[in-house]
Amino acid sequence: MSFRFFIFLLGFGLTIIGFSYMIIYLNLLSLGYNFLDYVKFISRRVECLNAIVGIILMLIILLTKGGKNELYI
Repeated sequence: MSFRFFIFLLGFGLTIIGFSYMIIYLNLLSLGYNFLDYVKFISRRVECLNAIVGIILMLIILLTKGGKNELYI
């Protein structure tokens, strides 16, 4: 139970970090980048890919069945 909870919190933290960087990088649009350049830029940044990894971790934990005595998170 605690391992699943830890992995869920890790995924949540990675998602928050990734989306925070995506919001910070929105300032590039005011510098003259268009939206396609922005998407290309954030898709190459590791800190923005943390959001995808975090969402995948949370989905795996939420959609897999726990042990016999575990509750779903």
